[in-house]
Amino acid sequence: MAGTLKFVLWGGVAVVCVALITGAMQRKRDAAVNAVVVDITPLEDGHHLINEADVLKLLEERFAPPLQQLPLGQLDVERLERVLEEVPFVLSAEAYIDANNRIHIDLEQREPLLRVMDNNGLNYYLDKQGDDFPPSLHYAARVRVANGHLPPYEPGFLADSDHLLTQVYMLNARLREDPFLDALIEQIYVNKRGELILSPKIGKQTIQFGRYERVEDKLNRLKTFYREGLPYKGWRAYRSFDLRYNGQVVCVKR
Repeated sequence: MAGTLKFVLWGGVAVVCVALITGAMQRKRDAAVNAVVVDITPLEDGHHLINEADVLKLLEERFAPPLQQLPLGQLDVERLERVLEEVPFVLSAEAYIDANNRIHIDLEQREPLLRVMDNNGLNYYLDKQGDDFPPSLHYAARVRVANGHLPPYEPGFLADSDHLLTQVYMLNARLREDPFLDALIEQIYVNKRGELILSPKIGKQTIQFGRYERVEDKLNRLKTFYREGLPYKGWRAYRSFDLRYNGQVVCVKR
């Protein structure tokens, strides 16, 4: 008898707990969104291609009624993330609801590595994944510029090692790995023959790199020349440097 009574009591407690939990969940679903909190991870240099106002404006345009008029139970968090990841500057988006009924939106921006401004009038950035995205209204990233006779962007171009844009992208990546070269070269130009011409940040010289081949040898010769050979004459004495010939740097004086 005592066991039966104990069982009944525990059963009643369980029913009450389930009712309380169900009621709390229903109240949560019926509650309104209190606020939208946007957190954007800055670029490596601390800047932003997109800001909080951009995000809130986008959400206002894409969701009707506005998020803060929606009951939490009607909020589709996955759709919210998909909408945000359609923004060209956004690499990934994560959204969640906290205990105070606030929607938190965490965004990771695309990191621009190279700016392409070709002879066809195209102007875009390439990121770490090799994906393209347009310039931002808020910030012009201080990255190397590639211009000249470049082929149009194609998704997945990095899979083709002979693609000229791939070669420019890979050369830029190699320059970024070397602090000396990264600080030295500001532009990669492609001429009609598909040869690469580099422009240093200091001086008005051109550096004839030639075809994308023997890359390490050419860059090592360039570094050695700038560190050891150039100080004797000074960079003002030369009009161009040529790396296309094996084992040497051919200089043309002014």
